[in-house]
Amino acid sequence: MDEQPGTVDARFLLANERTFLAWIRTALALQVAGLGVLQFLTHGHGTVRYVLGLGLVVVGSFVGATGYRRYYRNDRDIRAGRDLTTVRSSALVAGAVIVLPFLAAVVLLAVALR
Repeated sequence: MDEQPGTVDARFLLANERTFLAWIRTALALQVAGLGVLQFLTHGHGTVRYVLGLGLVVVGSFVGATGYRRYYRNDRDIRAGRDLTTVRSSALVAGAVIVLPFLAAVVLLAVALR
């Protein structure tokens, strides 16, 4: 496949778009999980319900915003022929998704054992 100088390979743009859609799917899943916790987790401590539910919704919103920002920056860099920048927000999202449910489970277990 011969490319003209200065043209962008569409495969990179489409891969960037697929990655963006994966971020959006993840954001939506986190938000729906948070809303599910708020609506259906009726047993146990109310504070845990609100912290976990709202925490998941907030993390999901952060993931959506981060995904868009990443998509836009990568699109700009791909079109300009620059190297892609490193993003550190993935570690923050992973940490929140690991820590929030774990802490909620510990608190729910402690309440149940009382």
